[in-house]
Amino acid sequence: MKEKERAIYGGQAIVEGVMFGGKKHTVSAIRRNDHSIQYFEEPIQTNPTMQKLKKVPFVRGVVAIIQASINGSKHLNFSTERYGIDPNDDEQVALERENQKSTIATYIGISVLAVLSFLVGKVIFTLVPVLLAATLRPFFETDVQQVIVESIIKLLFLLIYIYLVSLTPFIKRVFQYHGAEHKVINAFENNAPLTVEGVRSQSRLHYRCGSSFILFTVIVGMFIYFLVPTSPLWLRIVDRLLLIPVVLGISFEVLQLTNKVRHIPVLKWVGYPGLWLQLLTTKEPSDDQIEVSIASFNRLLEIEKNTKI
Repeated sequence: MKEKERAIYGGQAIVEGVMFGGKKHTVSAIRRNDHSIQYFEEPIQTNPTMQKLKKVPFVRGVVAIIQASINGSKHLNFSTERYGIDPNDDEQVALERENQKSTIATYIGISVLAVLSFLVGKVIFTLVPVLLAATLRPFFETDVQQVIVESIIKLLFLLIYIYLVSLTPFIKRVFQYHGAEHKVINAFENNAPLTVEGVRSQSRLHYRCGSSFILFTVIVGMFIYFLVPTSPLWLRIVDRLLLIPVVLGISFEVLQLTNKVRHIPVLKWVGYPGLWLQLLTTKEPSDDQIEVSIASFNRLLEIEKNTKI
């Protein structure tokens, strides 16, 4: 089957598990402390307006990010609340979760919080380098120099942050599940068997990874910022805030482009910076972690197939 005819699936590492998303559903599988695998399934809520916007270049990226934040938060909440909980207490946990679902306000609150968390993080990640670069203006006076220094600071922040959090055992396991997620997607796209042996042989890196997207926002942002002034400082801050959707939208298109040209000998190098960053955000998973990732993906395939019938 040609890649353009094959359904495209995405995923996300969660606490002790992996979430995969298709056209109509998202599914998570997590490893409980009794070594069993538990699933969480959610249909993707479709909105006519959002569906139309997802077809508009440079706009669809922002829409995709918002939807991914909302859907991912549900699965992350599921895995977090089950983490360290004895499976015998699941009935009580489920009852509490059902009570939370009973109010629309709570459901909306979780979705809004997920989006706001992403936006706040993006604002901080954007503005702090601006302020630090501004303090260095006596040494780097021109607009071009200021933008380059700002981008270097932003890149250093990203690399240092990822490296430091990866040193914690908890995040290291999440990064291992991240690697397991990529290996399963690569196995599926390369027509390799979805077995532990078949998946383990696959790369833990993938062109469509969100880690690559984050790096591209730094690179794309630098070129866009060359087009606007860096002084006065208040105008520079306003420009950076207003340009966040633009940077996100263009970065998403760059990410999609690198995935399309990844099999072309010369152009495949365009996506390599994102792959290099994934050397930090992914780790080699254990067989048990690969098993969880395969279980999650197979469950999604089963649900998506039955939905079409």
